[in-house]
Amino acid sequence: MTISEKVAYLKGLAEGLNLDTEKSKEGKLISVMIGILEEMGLSIEALEDDMEDLGEELDAVSEDLSDVEELVYDEDEDNYDDYDEDEDFFEVACPTCGADIVIDEDVLEAGVVECPGCGDRFAIDLNDEEKHCCGHGGHGCCHKHDGEDTADAPEGEE
Repeated sequence: MTISEKVAYLKGLAEGLNLDTEKSKEGKLISVMIGILEEMGLSIEALEDDMEDLGEELDAVSEDLSDVEELVYDEDEDNYDDYDEDEDFFEVACPTCGADIVIDEDVLEAGVVECPGCGDRFAIDLNDEEKHCCGHGGHGCCHKHDGEDTADAPEGEE
């Protein structure tokens, strides 16, 4: 039984008592109280209806969010599926800040790397493993370990 139904039952009982709501103080009080209870019952039922509607809307938003998450996260998973296991990656250390940088064959063949940590550019020379390549001030230069310069031309400044 809903609150409105209970209030209607109470109103019927009060009318069955034949209370004088015009002259009797008790009758007036009971009549006003029943009127207030009727308004409260209607308000509560309206709130319950609104809450039910909001719940349905929340369910719809939740389903839409699930669809978006599925698209976004499945797309990331698809990128992992496209990963070519045969492709080689190499790790080099930035001579300026020491950060480890992972590069692929294309960057390795280009011979110049820009450190994402400090922004310094340095050259990678595949021809001579004895050389140390660095990026002082954005210039790529390579030195033999004994300190003798082998190449001192800038690789291209930013």
